[in-house]
Amino acid sequence: MSGNKRDNIKIGKKVMVVQKNDQRSGKLTEGIVQRILTNSQNHPHGIKVMLESGIVGRVKELI
Repeated sequence: MSGNKRDNIKIGKKVMVVQKNDQRSGKLTEGIVQRILTNSQNHPHGIKVMLESGIVGRVKELI
């Protein structure tokens, strides 16, 4: 499933996100979705979420 569609992402789901400062390297961070920050249904770079750890990033993979 793609992290580009808001419908695929649910609160409590485990995901891999890329943080703003890691976009060039592509380093992914694993976490559980606490809040969905993107309002639109689709986003070409991934839906922006806040993880339970407080990290904000764009979803690249769903686990």
